[in-house]
Amino acid sequence: MSSINKAIIIGRLGQDPEVRTTDNGTKVVTISVATSEKWTDRNSGEKKEKTEWHRVTVWGGRDGDGLAGIAEKYLKKGHNVYLSGKLQTRKWQAQDGSDRYSTEIVLNGFGAELVLLEGTQGGGNRPPPANSPDDYGRQSSGGSPSQSGGGFDPNEAPDSIPF
Repeated sequence: MSSINKAIIIGRLGQDPEVRTTDNGTKVVTISVATSEKWTDRNSGEKKEKTEWHRVTVWGGRDGDGLAGIAEKYLKKGHNVYLSGKLQTRKWQAQDGSDRYSTEIVLNGFGAELVLLEGTQGGGNRPPPANSPDDYGRQSSGGSPSQSGGGFDPNEAPDSIPF
């Protein structure tokens, strides 16, 4: 019989990522993500909300690339993210010697995903405005798509594709 260990959440970062490097040079980023659900109580009509906090560990390569490098560079407190990883429980000992357990979502290897949905100011995955510092050298068309002929023409040369 097969089994699947997969956790998918969409939530908001509660603090800036915590970055550390293992002895062998592997980058590890820890983030805290909040997911919330809202509802109206049927009996009282009162609005209610419940927030769950998830500890997420993002592993990277020895060269600093991979998901940990992306998390370090681009994630900030308040960002909305989509995460897909696996659940993992660790056993550790508290200062008093008692055994403790922590369950976290781990993003490592094949199938792990991290997508920045939007920052704190919204914006989502929309491209930056033309001629802004983050424009990445795109050319401005000088008008809206409806004014300039707009859409994609498959007969145009590949280097004129608008993306």
